[in-house]
Amino acid sequence: MKYQCLMIDDDVTIAETTAEYFNIFDIKTAYVNSYEEAVAFLQEHHVSLLLLDINLGERSGFELCKQIRAEFDMPILFISARTSDDDILTALNIGGDDYIKKPYTLNILLAKVKAILKRYENSSVRQQMSDATAVSADERTAHIQQREIPIAQNIFLDTATHKLMKNGELVPLKAMEYKMLLYLLEHRGRVISKDEFLKNVWEDEFIGEGTLAVHIRHLREKIEVDSNEPALLRTVWGVGYIMEEWHIYEGIQ
Repeated sequence: MKYQCLMIDDDVTIAETTAEYFNIFDIKTAYVNSYEEAVAFLQEHHVSLLLLDINLGERSGFELCKQIRAEFDMPILFISARTSDDDILTALNIGGDDYIKKPYTLNILLAKVKAILKRYENSSVRQQMSDATAVSADERTAHIQQREIPIAQNIFLDTATHKLMKNGELVPLKAMEYKMLLYLLEHRGRVISKDEFLKNVWEDEFIGEGTLAVHIRHLREKIEVDSNEPALLRTVWGVGYIMEEWHIYEGIQ
């Protein structure tokens, strides 16, 4: 069975109330209250998005997130009363797409979930249409040549498969990392402001700058020689980010 959203929270009242509210507004939502119930549910059902608490009784939402990320590629939104920067950064670094602090307002959370679901569903549809397109051998060759966008020497982004190739090896990208990288490459040599990223890539005004910065750091770890001294994806302090022209760094391996 398919669900748009799964709420994982050991507080039964919060989980049940949130799920009921989402279902009223036609976001098919289920909820579970433990680590074990979440694992069992995901084995039996298809879920498009997770709302995940950090505290799950004796188990941790961090641990569950890492297990889910090893098997699935759906958006994961952490929801927690814990507000320390360390908790937020941990959540984002292990694969969370956003961090929402309790208490939250149901209508704002619903708007955020709808925006993310729409974004990911549209991306999935576009990918299916691309996969279903039949082309001749000559057209296929031309398409393959056009779809590979060079990032640096021996590094390119394949826009047909949404894969990053580096020195002949596949480097996995999360869906949002792919969108950010593609946008940077399409506007190479121009500074992209944080507001422009949030409007045109994330399409979500509720995303914080901290979340954006973490995703930028993850991209640097995948394309830079030294992510601590980025030469390709640079920060323009107080403004935003810029993807430098790759031929300037022909020595990058």
